[in-house]
Amino acid sequence: MPARFNHTIIASRDAAEMAAFYRDLLEAEEAPSWGPFLNLQIADGVLLQFAAPPIDFPPQHYAYLVDDDHFERAYAAIVDRGQEHWADPQRTRPGETNSEHGGRGVYLLDPSGHYLELITRPYL
Repeated sequence: MPARFNHTIIASRDAAEMAAFYRDLLEAEEAPSWGPFLNLQIADGVLLQFAAPPIDFPPQHYAYLVDDDHFERAYAAIVDRGQEHWADPQRTRPGETNSEHGGRGVYLLDPSGHYLELITRPYL
């Protein structure tokens, strides 16, 4: 069987706040939680596990592929919340989306300071 992505732990200053943010933005499903983890499930059974680490953590980058309709809903929510966002990872084009790779994309920060990217077409 080829390897498939199963789960990731996303370091969180506030796991409940992070789970709520991702649930709304990604339209993720609730999943059973255990131990220090607050879990959500996205497509293909992938778990996003939110937990407070015992140490300070550097920001990470998480990119999510969504369809055009989902992108429109997510982008409308970003704008409605007045959330900072950029068309590029260098954050030189604020308040914009991009049209690279034949689709649309946007970059933003989550409540714990991780870099998120929403794209409508895969890079490859």
